[in-house]
Amino acid sequence: MLDPAISPALAGLVPGARIIVLTWFDRADRDVLRTRPRGDPDRAEQGVFTTRSRDRPNPIGLHEVTVVAVDGDRVRVDGMDALDQTPILDIKPVLERLDDR
Repeated sequence: MLDPAISPALAGLVPGARIIVLTWFDRADRDVLRTRPRGDPDRAEQGVFTTRSRDRPNPIGLHEVTVVAVDGDRVRVDGMDALDQTPILDIKPVLERLDDR
């Protein structure tokens, strides 16, 4: 659920639209700089900027999802990879690439 004060910003958002949701991983460990991808002990450590780890110095999440429904200040999406109550920073449309036209 979004802040009702900003629900007018959802005008034009329709089911089937592809959007990018930026989140703040508020429960992330911001001191982690290296990790094993997917926590797999058989994989070599890498810097967190080369992984999708939520633990990172600036824990911003990026999620490309499909809108399933819009109801007032609620947007239901499919494919979101975040915990319940994860703060949402912004919502942006997925733009068509200019060279794909």
